[in-house]
Amino acid sequence: MMHQNLPGQPHLAYRGNELFSEDVRLSDLAKQFGTPLFVYSKAAMLSALQGYQRGFAGRHVQICYAMKANPALAVIQVFARAGCGFDIVSGGDLARVLAAGGEADKIIFSGVGKTRAEMRSALDAGIGCFNVESEAELEVLSDVALSMGLRAPVSIRVNPNVDPKTHPYISTGLKNSKFGIAHERVLSSYQRAAALAGLRVVGIDCHIGSQITQEEPYLDTVDRMLDLVQSIEAAGIPIRHIDFGGGLGINYNGETPPDACQLWEKLLARLDARSFGDRQLMIEPGRSLVGNAGVCLTEVLYLKPGTPKNFLIVDAAMNDLPRPAMYQAFHQIVPLQSRTDASKHWDVVGPVCESGDWIGHDRALASQPGDLLAVLSAGAYCMSMASNYNSRGRASEILVEGEQAHLIRRRETIADQMSSEILL
Repeated sequence: MMHQNLPGQPHLAYRGNELFSEDVRLSDLAKQFGTPLFVYSKAAMLSALQGYQRGFAGRHVQICYAMKANPALAVIQVFARAGCGFDIVSGGDLARVLAAGGEADKIIFSGVGKTRAEMRSALDAGIGCFNVESEAELEVLSDVALSMGLRAPVSIRVNPNVDPKTHPYISTGLKNSKFGIAHERVLSSYQRAAALAGLRVVGIDCHIGSQITQEEPYLDTVDRMLDLVQSIEAAGIPIRHIDFGGGLGINYNGETPPDACQLWEKLLARLDARSFGDRQLMIEPGRSLVGNAGVCLTEVLYLKPGTPKNFLIVDAAMNDLPRPAMYQAFHQIVPLQSRTDASKHWDVVGPVCESGDWIGHDRALASQPGDLLAVLSAGAYCMSMASNYNSRGRASEILVEGEQAHLIRRRETIADQMSSEILL
């Protein structure tokens, strides 16, 4: 049987005319579990992780999965078993990591709006570090820690004013961003943190954005961060770890982001050149670990030819796949069973009552009602941002492991949706 791998999707291949994830026929999963359906490849996740691990071989590095990309318990479990720590941004994230077997002391807590309750929960769990994002947060975190008889381990998230050259909604390192503390105020903020009785300075952190496809922003950030570490330590405040964040992009539509292993080799060379090579390092990959590991399966409901557009209506919608509506994002769309019919150009849209409910514009597809399609690169920021808009239940999720397919989330029912609501 002929195997034809899809570009940038090493776990996906046509065998004959059937699309497989690892050794599982995707059309079988669609028939068994229904659509829309998310399917993730465990091998693809671990292969992406190994790219980072190779780049950091022999170094003191903690890889922290940025779980906002995909917070499914089984996905967290895969990375916990592989030795990862976790980058969280809420108390709910904390609870998920602990429920999936993650180690508390490998957790770093980011985010601009941590509440006192979230701080208390994280301190009680014994997390590894708070990435503090404002001077006001330093004061509140110190108060909370002192009220518990503790000292909170902190790093300050630096806003280095580096342009990551990505979509403005996911650019986080410019001076007009809500994230982090401005470069020129970092030293004074560290001096304040060191003076607060409820805090213990342990590191420095940055994160400049997401879906970054060029290496220059990372390397510029390294130089700015090391300049800051030198000035902070010259003021008598030791920095134990340096956290360079995440944000490395993936191939959605022919992008060629840097190879993780090669990128971090260059990063480490800069550290070595400035005598920081033996420092503990942290990194927070999310999308690059799970994005291309996932697909969303959907069924064609109707064909609606028209002028000037032809519409192909599927059962997946913007509540399942928010990225196109939110970011005008591109996802490849391919058939689960290849056809020899002549293709036409279609706008692939969902059933939600919004003109913004689209999955792809102007796609060449040979499809009929009842056919099954796969929306590629759907492992990150799809289910994690899914909603119940139009009272639609969130999709099932499957984790593929070789020939096995594990149900890791059952389809949400209308009873599930209404279970917390109360009639007058």
